Amino acid sequence: MTDDKKKILIVDDDKMNIVILAHFLKPQYEILIAQDGVSALKSAEKHKPDLILLDIIMPNMNGFDVFTKLKEYKITMDIPVIFLTELDTKELVNRGLSLGALDYITKPFDKSVIKAKIDLYFRMET
Repeated sequence: MTDDKKKILIVDDDKMNIVILAHFLKPQYEILIAQDGVSALKSAEKHKPDLILLDIIMPNMNGFDVFTKLKEYKITMDIPVIFLTELDTKELVNRGLSLGALDYITKPFDKSVIKAKIDLYFRMET
């Protein structure tokens, strides 16, 4: 039943990344998708996912801006976020983590690492 599956919102403007992530996470989790910041914010507010995988480089509103907006609203402020991006400078990693992100994973990503980190987070949460 989908009701007892944790919900993960995947936010990425690259359709292939969404397909890859959704494919290997779908058996265990309910997957929501958004391809830009505005859609991500609307989906987060409407569906209240248990976790957000958030790309940083997106048109119109980058991932840092999305994260900041999520933290401004009571309904979305407690949703944990893992940044998933090809930007891997120490400054950007530090920025993401200092904003309050749960983790920062660089692309190209290893599916087993992402899955292990998500599984670990949900185990620690209970």
